Amino acid sequence: MYADNTMLIKGAIVRVTSVEDVSTVVEFAAKRYVPFAVLSGGYSTNGASSTYGGIVIDLGRMNKVDVQPSSSTISVEGGAKWADVNTAAAQHGLAVVGPTVSQLGVGGTTLGGGIGWLTGKYGLVVDNLIEAQIVLADGSITTASETENPDLFWAIRGAGQDFGVITRFTFKAHPQKNDVYAGMVYLEPDKLPQLVDYVNDLDSKLEEDQGLFFGFTNSNGRTNIVLILFYNGPQDQAEKIFSPLLSLDSGRKEIGMMPYYKANELLNRTADSAGRKRLSGTSVTFPLDMGFFQTVYQHFSHVLDDYPGDGEALLFFEMLPYNKVVEVPNDATAYANRGPYYNVCSIFNWHDAKIDSKVRTLQQGLMNLIREEHIKKSGHGVNMYANYTGFEANAKDLFGDNLSRLKELKKQYDPRNVFRKWHDLLLQTGSSV
Repeated sequence: MYADNTMLIKGAIVRVTSVEDVSTVVEFAAKRYVPFAVLSGGYSTNGASSTYGGIVIDLGRMNKVDVQPSSSTISVEGGAKWADVNTAAAQHGLAVVGPTVSQLGVGGTTLGGGIGWLTGKYGLVVDNLIEAQIVLADGSITTASETENPDLFWAIRGAGQDFGVITRFTFKAHPQKNDVYAGMVYLEPDKLPQLVDYVNDLDSKLEEDQGLFFGFTNSNGRTNIVLILFYNGPQDQAEKIFSPLLSLDSGRKEIGMMPYYKANELLNRTADSAGRKRLSGTSVTFPLDMGFFQTVYQHFSHVLDDYPGDGEALLFFEMLPYNKVVEVPNDATAYANRGPYYNVCSIFNWHDAKIDSKVRTLQQGLMNLIREEHIKKSGHGVNMYANYTGFEANAKDLFGDNLSRLKELKKQYDPRNVFRKWHDLLLQTGSSV
């Protein structure tokens, strides 16, 4: 498990190896009202991958990846990691839209929407999902696609954890024979004004092959400004695009040409650290106000003042082109967070269980600061990315106007609400985890 605070005392772990195994466990648990959770990558920080006293269905041994170059598709079992998918696709000069951290499980990322470096060109992960094999609440095995069970296919693209266990995904694959320009650059705090000027200018001309994460890390009492640059093209063109930032660097940078799959390993270090962790997120609309961004920086710089040496924190503003995402209406899939804005991601890491509630309060205060500024400007989508949210969000927050249709489909496919471990569609407030 990724986070110590999600390691619950379960009654049993079943390491399944086939869809039939999954069907047997789900049917057994549902008939006997035994709570269960599904473990794909295990990177949830809100406890969705574990359960007190119940059964954990561990998909880890179901990790096969089948690349079909002739049809430009990739079929992936539900327990695979994105690293498995990325390296298999690369062997055929292909790539799929996936997250910027390759250690994550395919299941959770996909069912919550999924964003990554290729989103600007090809859309969300769910926008590239062609078909899914799913075990429903009664243990039956079915397939969902645009032509087979289309209502179920609509639902799982954004709210899949509430409808069943996905045991196989089939994705569109895209040509990716060239290397990409990617890496990390560190700036000194006095460069904040230049950074804000640059990102505001970039917002108006961000192209589909570009991406930029920028934000802060807080560790050992020191706050750093960190940039992650991405360009799906040659180095000389990338350096022209990012030259204003590259000229500001403090002498600390790790950047250059690399295979696409390597670019998805740059942030793996955020998934490596031990201890207790909490992930949270919100959205941000540009242009950024310098005063607002300075306030965020000051707030972030002091969030761990009371716990020196015990924790670290990370905050990223994720500039990924959204034109391809917003081409799809918010009611075309269950995923409802489509709008002309960017995601913000925060990860807190600490070790002392006694400060769990305090860390949660600190992180949520930071997210609320950013969210309140965003709400002033935004009139699109639900403004919350499900994969970055936990206890603070309820189903209405995440799915907006799509919730009523989801509830109707829930009555059809899971009338007893067997799958409620993630964001319970039938609760009005909070997560059920």
